Amino acid sequence: MIRIILIGFMGAGKTTVGKALASELGVTFYDLDWYITMRYRKSVTEIFAERGEEGFRDLERRMLHEVAEFENVVVSCGGGTPCFFDNMDYLNAQADTVYLKAEPSVLAMHLKMGKGKRPLLEGKTHEELEDYVREMLEKREPYYSKAKYALDVSLLDNFTKIQESVRLIREMLHV
Repeated sequence: MIRIILIGFMGAGKTTVGKALASELGVTFYDLDWYITMRYRKSVTEIFAERGEEGFRDLERRMLHEVAEFENVVVSCGGGTPCFFDNMDYLNAQADTVYLKAEPSVLAMHLKMGKGKRPLLEGKTHEELEDYVREMLEKREPYYSKAKYALDVSLLDNFTKIQESVRLIREMLHV
């Protein structure tokens, strides 16, 4: 049975690497935010607006407990998922956890390219965005660093590098 859960800051490439890894392994891929959206027929932004962060995090935790028990899956979690409740300890008990790690400047660059999708980032200059990423990473690193494995994905900017990341994860996990 394969159960791999990818964690890391937004923009690290969890979904991109997760889809490629799942495809190569012949297993199902789940993005936790997508799973929540499909189950509740509302976007994460709408759920946040209706329930607040505390309500969203409680819902996220319940959905995490569903998805993390599926077999033969690769799951990507939202950037904040490991940082609430006992989520990180639970993930480690359920699966092989891999922290996709990148430098704040790289994450800021990735987020800048797609920031229209992320309300928390709208209106920020590149410098403000990089400061925000650095500050949030400092807070989240103690949780992320609990992952069983870590992979530096700072140079994840083309298909070949995505495939190399998949190869490295497979090597680390012996899958």
